[in-house]
Amino acid sequence: MIRIIPAIDIIDGKCVRLTRGNFETKKIYSSDPLSVAKQFEDAGIAYLHMVDLNGARQGKIVNHQVLRKVATGTNLQIDFGGGVRSDQDLHIAFESGAKQVTAGSIVVKNERLALSWLDKYGSGKIILGADVLDGQIAVSGWQEKSSLALMPFLSNWFSKGFTTTICTDVSRDGVLNGPAIDLYCSIKNELPALNVIASGGVSKIEDVFELNEKGMDGVIIGKAIYEGKIKLEELKPFLG
Repeated sequence: MIRIIPAIDIIDGKCVRLTRGNFETKKIYSSDPLSVAKQFEDAGIAYLHMVDLNGARQGKIVNHQVLRKVATGTNLQIDFGGGVRSDQDLHIAFESGAKQVTAGSIVVKNERLALSWLDKYGSGKIILGADVLDGQIAVSGWQEKSSLALMPFLSNWFSKGFTTTICTDVSRDGVLNGPAIDLYCSIKNELPALNVIASGGVSKIEDVFELNEKGMDGVIIGKAIYEGKIKLEELKPFLG
């Protein structure tokens, strides 16, 4: 059964959503991320994907107090990303209550450090972030496109020990036009043992059913929940 993972993206301590990672499109949904997280928990959801967008831009954790508040105020299992670029950042994330940390830009910019995290904490604690734009890996809060193609990138890091990836199709993120089903299926076909968490474009409950049928391991849902396109009660078949 696919894992349901709602998203809370943070800018300046507030719960926001962007469109295709563009900071100019910021829409604030709540000034109290903890209350949003509690709504998810009350609906029977066990997991949360939290992204520090200030951190992603600045290259260091910024909103760790929000992480701590949500982690201590709920029992949600939080995977955290955005700005985790040093041992200190990683320590802050785990100390603040993250159960897992998503390593995105760091695996492109500092392979040795990323490998040391994987060696120290294991693949159960460190998730591979694979944000893809026009077939290439994007980094730094999607502000930069690298020269790395998606599939060789995933294959390389899978061989080095990563077992789970959050793969975000940046072109679909926040636009509610459906997830990149073909992309995720191609990853599963090539790397069947890699746990794939789909992210970007989910717009209706049928998308979640299709991703589940295609064998995806998890799905991150953001704007569709905030805009009321998917009601929390509609997710009940996938919970428990």
